[in-house]
Amino acid sequence: METSELKQAFRQAYGHAPEAVYFSPGRVNLIGEHTDYNGGYVFPCALSFGTYLLIARNDNRQLRFKSLNMPQIITLGLDRLTTPLPDNSWVNYPLGVIAQFIKKGIQIVDGYDILIWGNVPAGAGLSSSAALEVVTAYAFNDILHTGFDRTALALIGQASEHEFAGVNCGIMDQFASAQGKKGHAIFLNCDTLQFELVPVKLSGIKIVISNTHSPHKLDSGAYNDRVAQCRLALEQLRTVRPLNNLAQLTEEEFTKIENAITDPVAHRRARHVVGEVQRTTGAVEALKKGDILAFGKLMCASHVSLRDDYEVTGPELDALAEEAWKIPGVIGSRMTGGGFGGCTVSLVKDEAIPEFIEKVGAAYTERTGLKADFYIAEIGDGACKIG
Repeated sequence: METSELKQAFRQAYGHAPEAVYFSPGRVNLIGEHTDYNGGYVFPCALSFGTYLLIARNDNRQLRFKSLNMPQIITLGLDRLTTPLPDNSWVNYPLGVIAQFIKKGIQIVDGYDILIWGNVPAGAGLSSSAALEVVTAYAFNDILHTGFDRTALALIGQASEHEFAGVNCGIMDQFASAQGKKGHAIFLNCDTLQFELVPVKLSGIKIVISNTHSPHKLDSGAYNDRVAQCRLALEQLRTVRPLNNLAQLTEEEFTKIENAITDPVAHRRARHVVGEVQRTTGAVEALKKGDILAFGKLMCASHVSLRDDYEVTGPELDALAEEAWKIPGVIGSRMTGGGFGGCTVSLVKDEAIPEFIEKVGAAYTERTGLKADFYIAEIGDGACKIG
C-alpha cells in the first residue's frame, strides 16, 4: 500500500489524521543460524519490505491498536501497559515494547492511536515480529524524545519478545531491522554487539528467497528447546573449561573437550553452533575477497548442519534447498531464520533464475504438495521515519 492509502485507513479507523509514519524492515540471514543466542556471529541484511506504523495522540488517555490485517481495534488504558494480553494477541508485540520503555522510567502520559500494516509474508521466517517491535520502538523513541540509539532499540525489541511473546530469541532479527543499510549485510558479533556493515556486491547474481508456505512457529516450544539444549551443553563444557558461550570455541578446541557433553542431543546442538560460527566468519572473508563460490559452499554446509545436527529444517525446507542444489546456476542455498518452516535463501545467477523458479517450484510441489513463492530480495535500510 502507498503511504497515502495508509493515512486514509488511519483516518477511517480513528476519525483524524496521523501525526507521523514509520517503517522498519524484515530481514533475511545470509548465514549464521542459531548462533546469536550462543554469542556467535551472524550475517543478516535488512529487506525492502517490512512493517509500517502510523501514530497520533488522542484525548482519551488510552492506547488504541489497529492492524489492517485484523477487523477490531484493541483499546487499553494507560494503567494496562505492562501486562501481556491473553491468547497470544498480536498486540503483545508493540505492547511489550511500550512496557520496556516504562521499565526504563519513561512515563506514558498521553493516549495514542496506532495503525499497523506490514508486507512481510506471514509466517515466512523473515522477522515480521522483529520489524513490528523495532518500528514501535523507533516511533516511541522519536515521539517521546527518549534518545535511545539503534542498538538500544534493538535490545528493547528483543526484551519485548522474551517477556511478552515467550520466545527466547537472540538479538539478530531486531538488530538487523534497526541497523540495516541498503546494499550491505551486517557482520554482527552477538556477544559484544560490535558490527561491521559489509557491502554485498553480487555481479550477475541475485538473492532469491523461497517461501515454503509451511509457517514456522517459534513460540511452539521447539525454538526454546534448542536454547535450553545449548545451555545444557555449555554447562557441561564448563566442567572442563571456563566459557562464556559456545561460540568461544573453535572446531579444533571443541573436538578436544566435546566428550564432556554427555547428552547426545545437546552435543549435536553444540557441534552445529561451533561449526556455524566458523562457517560465518569464513563466508564473510570470502565475500570480501570476491570469492562468491566459497560463500555459496558455506551456505550449503550451513543447511546440512541445521538439518542433521540442529534438526530445525524439516521436509519443506529440505526440499527447497536440495532441489536448488541441483540447478547449475545456483551458487548456494540454505534455510534462513529460526526454521521449522519459513524460507530458504539462495544465490542464483541472473540467467538461471527462470529455471530455478520453474524447476525448484515444480519439484517442491511434487515432494510436499505445497506451492512455493519466490522473491528477488532487495537489501534495504533499517528503521526510519517516512512521513
